[in-house]
Amino acid sequence: MPMLLIKGSFHLSGHTAPDGDTVPFIPDYVGEWKLVRGCEKPQPERDGHVDVRLEGIDALETHYTGNYGDEKRQPAKFGDEATNALLTFLGFRDIQRTPDPHHPHDMISATPDTVPGFILTNGTDVFGRCVAFACPGDPPGASGYELDVSVKLLKERTANYELLRLGLAYPTFYQGLLPVLRDALAEGKAEAQAGIGVGIWNTTGNAFGDVTLSGAKITGMQSITDDVVILPKLFRRLKEYFSLGHITLDAFPAYLAGAADKFLDLTQADPKEQIGLHRIVEITDSNTVRMTLPPEKILFKPK
Repeated sequence: MPMLLIKGSFHLSGHTAPDGDTVPFIPDYVGEWKLVRGCEKPQPERDGHVDVRLEGIDALETHYTGNYGDEKRQPAKFGDEATNALLTFLGFRDIQRTPDPHHPHDMISATPDTVPGFILTNGTDVFGRCVAFACPGDPPGASGYELDVSVKLLKERTANYELLRLGLAYPTFYQGLLPVLRDALAEGKAEAQAGIGVGIWNTTGNAFGDVTLSGAKITGMQSITDDVVILPKLFRRLKEYFSLGHITLDAFPAYLAGAADKFLDLTQADPKEQIGLHRIVEITDSNTVRMTLPPEKILFKPK
């Protein structure tokens, strides 16, 4: 799949705190941001950086506000581990967290505060964020030109695959990513699940792991911030639902219908567009929420 290669460096100092699927990046030539496809072009900050959103994955939220309410996060264990794993893979060391007096999340520092690398991008999302594969080291091609992204390159060089392989992110796909690369990313999840599983997939015994498909007991905001590990897309919808003042799940299906997320069910031979996650989210026993499709079998469409 041809994607635009941009050479530059990943940065921490003075920038928004990264999380497990977002990291600040500055091209060696800042003008190359203009080459990124999309209706909404990336808008670099004064120093030239843009927060790059990693393609094809979703890590647990570490600081999510959304449209309603104040900032919330998912259980800290795996969100922090994903951030550490991303930064370590890119080449940062001695990762430190200090409280941010202005936000609930921590500020992150590391040594060094900038490391060389490159991104491979197919464009921006509806918010103007650059969506990309993030890779450390020297690129295999010229910056500012397209490079064919193979499965081998994806698995050997990208932080995206590494986070899936470690069980620290969910595969989350949007239209535009070729099926062969979606399948390769899904193999990262399968690798993490093999045996007893690692990361969020270690659900043996009393292990604290993913309950998106098995069912999450939800009794309010604290359930999703402290008690259960679920697909971040589902967390975001629940967070905004509770931020509106709801105290039960009675109206959650109607809220999901109104949110009007568009998606395809990839388990179907000829998938048709569906609208509303209420079609693949079940509520049982009045307070148990589960999704009926694994994340790699959902293909989201931009709104």
